[in-house]
Amino acid sequence: MAEARHPLTIHAISAEHAASVWDNQAAPALEIASGETVALECREASDGQLGPDSTAADIARVEWDRCNPVTGPVFVKDAKPGGVLQVDILELAPQDWGWTAIFPEFGLLTDEFPDPWLRISSVDAAAGTVRFAPDITLPFAPFPGTIGVAPAEPGPHPVLPPSRWGGNVDIRQLVPGTTLYLPVGVEGALFSVGDTHAAQGDGEVCGTAIETPMTITVRLTARTDLPAMPFPQYHVPRAVVDEREGTRGGYHATTGIGPDLYTAAQDAVRALVDHIVDRHGRDRQEAYALTSVAADLRIHEIVDAPNWTVGALLPDAVFDTDAH
Repeated sequence: MAEARHPLTIHAISAEHAASVWDNQAAPALEIASGETVALECREASDGQLGPDSTAADIARVEWDRCNPVTGPVFVKDAKPGGVLQVDILELAPQDWGWTAIFPEFGLLTDEFPDPWLRISSVDAAAGTVRFAPDITLPFAPFPGTIGVAPAEPGPHPVLPPSRWGGNVDIRQLVPGTTLYLPVGVEGALFSVGDTHAAQGDGEVCGTAIETPMTITVRLTARTDLPAMPFPQYHVPRAVVDEREGTRGGYHATTGIGPDLYTAAQDAVRALVDHIVDRHGRDRQEAYALTSVAADLRIHEIVDAPNWTVGALLPDAVFDTDAH
């Protein structure tokens, strides 16, 4: 999906401009021209309620309505309802620590893990590592867990569950070099981001990742030349290496988001079929068959009730051209 190049204009938004809800009536923290670059300072998911010296005893004192704050919103000129906001993820700069917790009554196996638990990890971005335990080292693979635009529906809306507008999608493939495409619901899109992670597995099954304060730099472009998208999509170029799996990118992904995994998977596949038809000129039957023989389904998030996130990933290499 080609884009026009723009001169580099960098804006900054501090973590003071953070909210714990989505609301299309929120006043923008910043207004930019399409194609400009913004560095957004993000708090970790507890909004300062947990820190490097916290223990499991602090879990009971966490106020959930403060969790997952997002920095923004950014008003992007020329972003119109029904259009698409292109988000190029340029850089992620973390602090040197992060936390992972088990919260009672939260996560995939809540009945089996009723007690609070907390682990503080050290993050070494320069070395590319996260020290989870003295004998457990994870690849440093940062990404924003929550990223999206204001819903078209009147708010406020809670940040925690994802929706067709993005939000808490927990797609760990949204690393520097990846391009995210978000449906636009309101004038200016009103983009926000937060819940930054130093590492996470697909699904985020216990409910938390390596939750880390971080500054994320993105380029935001209003796209009027793309068809409407029912859910977010993203593209990972071949140059991007998946630090967790040691594999390279080179694929386009569509998503489905909702309260039923089967329906979400159907939505992701349907959107991928549409993408193949629109971008590669194939008929729907061939496109559907291609998704079956070449695409992979992936559960990005299965803990942020009531909605789950499923991705459908199609390698660019199946086509003889690099178009995506």
